[in-house]
Amino acid sequence: MVEASAPTPWLLRWQGLLPSPPGLQQRLSLWAGWILIALLAGLPWISRTGLGLVILAAGALWLLWSATQPPGRLGAINLWLLLFLAVAVLATGLSPVPMAAAKGLAKLLSYLGVYALMQRLLAAHPRWWDRLVAALLAGELATSVFALRQLYGPTEELARWADPNSVAEGTIRIYGPLGNPNLLAGYLVPILPLALVALLRWQGWGQRLFAGMALGTGAAATLFSYSRGGWLGLLAALGLFVLLLLLRAIRHWPPLWRRLLPLALLVLAGVLIVLAATQIEPIRTRVASLLAGRGDSSNNFRINVWLAALEMIHDRPWIGIGPGNAAFNSIYPLYQQPKFNALSAYSVPLEILVETGVPGLIACLGLAWCSLRQGLAGLRERGAFSLPRLACLAAIVGLLVQGATDTIFFRPEVQIIGWFCLASLAQPLSPATDPAVEPAAAPDRA
Repeated sequence: MVEASAPTPWLLRWQGLLPSPPGLQQRLSLWAGWILIALLAGLPWISRTGLGLVILAAGALWLLWSATQPPGRLGAINLWLLLFLAVAVLATGLSPVPMAAAKGLAKLLSYLGVYALMQRLLAAHPRWWDRLVAALLAGELATSVFALRQLYGPTEELARWADPNSVAEGTIRIYGPLGNPNLLAGYLVPILPLALVALLRWQGWGQRLFAGMALGTGAAATLFSYSRGGWLGLLAALGLFVLLLLLRAIRHWPPLWRRLLPLALLVLAGVLIVLAATQIEPIRTRVASLLAGRGDSSNNFRINVWLAALEMIHDRPWIGIGPGNAAFNSIYPLYQQPKFNALSAYSVPLEILVETGVPGLIACLGLAWCSLRQGLAGLRERGAFSLPRLACLAAIVGLLVQGATDTIFFRPEVQIIGWFCLASLAQPLSPATDPAVEPAAAPDRA
């Protein structure tokens, strides 16, 4: 007896309604690849207007591509994303500033369009992952070189980021084409694990030299940005990726060594971090500013913004004020302390609570849990996305660590990289044990 196939969810019934002439799918995938290459390579260089146009083009192409292909299963990650989108729509409708929140909702939808196109392209053609990473590394390498060149140029512009009221007074911080040292670090942190996996995964000395240069210059630029959150994110991202690689390499070793070796690596890393924080002067200065509490002007500013954000959450805990910085900028002045104007909550968890309340945070926690499970599957998987899963999980962890005390994640230059990592994690798990075997499971479709 043949079992009936599961009914198509009503959200996906519009997919596959348009005819698909011969060759159309190949052309659509090629267009998608080139649009995404242009987007990822140009993130730090394209103007906000240009980025907006490319993002809209990506979303429109996903709509066209989806209308010519039958729907597939949604998958756990996409279900949590849809739940968060539903919460954001509800928060927009009930927002005290609905027009401002609608702008934020439109931005969220546009980013989801980019994510959906990335996921569909990777599901149809997994080899595009390396091409997209190559584009991302090309933009990162140019950005890092441009930023490092600032160390040898006039310091007048750089000095505006040296806060005279900070413990780290006089520190010269580079920012490259992004105009902000913290944003530069936020852009670089999630790319570095991808550069490292490219160094391990790609064949040929030319490709590996390119990946190694991107890794080295990106790490150096992150250090010279003197972004404390960026440094912590860098340690979290690269440290976690190295640990995951180790766990993957020794997964067939005796149980005792599988426990002792990672522990020894963590102890050694901790000792090196302590030595660097106490013996290297620039690092010691930034660590001192981190521990200075309200004695550091940057810390004091953030603490005051966090307290105002907590008051906003207290007043609207269940649905928030609506998504986007426009809604935040409309409501925050009612809560801010004098002389402490802010464009965001300076903490990703607080920002989510402010915008979408407790339900939005729950949806994000569910998304994080699913992403963690998908990423850790790379420890035992031997398919096309095994190592990329580990790198993307490490990149997302780096973003979360930096995002604990900053909201640069919501900038398009950073957020789109996060969506790329999530689209990679959303790919189906492969049952293959042979690394030459491509994933055979049904792909998630957005």
